[in-house]
Amino acid sequence: MNKLPPRRQLEVVVISDVHLGTYGCHAVELLRYLRNIRPEVLVLNGDIVDIWQFSKNYWPPAHMRVVRHLVGLLAKGTRIHYITGNHDELLRRFAGTRLGGLSIANKLVLDLPAGKTWLFHGDVFDVTMRHARWLVRLGAHGYDALIVLNRVVNFMLNKLGRPRVALSKAVKDRVKGAVSLVGNFEQTAATIAADAGYRYVACGHIHQPAIKPVQTERGEVVYLNSGDWVENLTALEYTTATGWQLYQYAADPRMQLPALPDPDDLDTADILLSSLLAEFNIAP
Repeated sequence: MNKLPPRRQLEVVVISDVHLGTYGCHAVELLRYLRNIRPEVLVLNGDIVDIWQFSKNYWPPAHMRVVRHLVGLLAKGTRIHYITGNHDELLRRFAGTRLGGLSIANKLVLDLPAGKTWLFHGDVFDVTMRHARWLVRLGAHGYDALIVLNRVVNFMLNKLGRPRVALSKAVKDRVKGAVSLVGNFEQTAATIAADAGYRYVACGHIHQPAIKPVQTERGEVVYLNSGDWVENLTALEYTTATGWQLYQYAADPRMQLPALPDPDDLDTADILLSSLLAEFNIAP
């Protein structure tokens, strides 16, 4: 019987822009990644559940398994910080809430040996979010439709023996380049972080994974972006020994091996769920 490989021990992991509840979410891949790590602190940096596009007609089992695994991590002692984003902005009314190892906030500061790291989703810097929210919501629905179209196109290309294409990523990159969003976003985040005395600033929102130094009038700040689990499948990882590093699912050789079941994860989640049902006198 094959044994599960040992989980990588990490001090901090940051993921964002998972968009659970949408067609573009790579929940299966995210779950494989989460099952291969054991973080002391997990930061969910916004847009984890896509409340904007949430529909009871689309919530696949893999999406629920991600939620169950996160609950299991809490049970095993991982501290989880849920930072709100624009697609899950309804949770902002609960900012400041703490439930055991889970906390909900709009921003977070981690005082790490490498330097203080300021974390927030980043939609506060998005001009369209402040002045044309209807346009952002419309674009989100159009983007999800493009994801579906992309999957159909790639299915046909695969049958013809042709390489896959990333229509959604190409369109999004070109639009962002047209409005110079990425560069302005990074510079704005770094400048405000430098003014507040932070060494690092970590965002999500724009689906552009990065670790890069940014010069400001008050000195250099390292800008971090955890990317997303729609197109890039990336995360930020931190240990005292290595500092901040960018994780890329496609470059991880362990993720290319056949997936093995993780009964320990399922058992923990099942125990928690059974306890909850028993508390409300509900038959499982």
